[in-house]
Amino acid sequence: MTAIPIPSSNAAPIRVLIADDHAIVRQGLSHLLTSATGIEVVGEAVDGTEAVSLAEQLHPHVILMDLAMPRMGGIEATEAIDNTHTGSAVVVLTTFGDTDNVTAALDAGAVGYLMKDATPDQIIDAVRSAHAGGSPLDPRAARTILEARRRPDPVGSVDFGAPQLTEKQKEVLGLVAEGLSNRKIARRLGISEKTVKAHLTAVYAALGVADRVQAALWFSKHY
Repeated sequence: MTAIPIPSSNAAPIRVLIADDHAIVRQGLSHLLTSATGIEVVGEAVDGTEAVSLAEQLHPHVILMDLAMPRMGGIEATEAIDNTHTGSAVVVLTTFGDTDNVTAALDAGAVGYLMKDATPDQIIDAVRSAHAGGSPLDPRAARTILEARRRPDPVGSVDFGAPQLTEKQKEVLGLVAEGLSNRKIARRLGISEKTVKAHLTAVYAALGVADRVQAALWFSKHY
């Protein structure tokens, strides 16, 4: 990931909520982030249910979200938070890098996806990137999406080389091809701009393209 500029000392701190069911992980992340310039940890959640509640109460800028948690998992919590329109950007931080989890998390509204063996600098940069409107994606998570496009379709589709996009991703991509902005797409589909960005991040990785222009050209050729 590209390093994000460090905020000036006069800028308001980035408010972060940590959601993980392991106390040692929460403590470690809290210590790491509070030691970074311009970042403030405003809360810690032990499961998805508490993460949703604290997101509504604290309105953090960024939420670091584990996936496997009791009561409510990270994907369900991410979707619930996205539906409340709190403005919080969810970055998944997990040990699971399989295609199903990566796709499900991005579909639920996560703007980024990191593995727990990420370096301290990668985690800090991801928080700053998400707050700045970026979509920090672990290269291995992106690779799982790229590999999925090469797998034979289990239902016997004729085009075995076609990327495996979800119906929502196809819908978003179609609106991009029509020239709509992320904001207009969000309004058309009744979802947040963060969710639109998350879908596009997954689409770019699946198609192997760098931007919305290339994605739109791909859509025009194939649909």
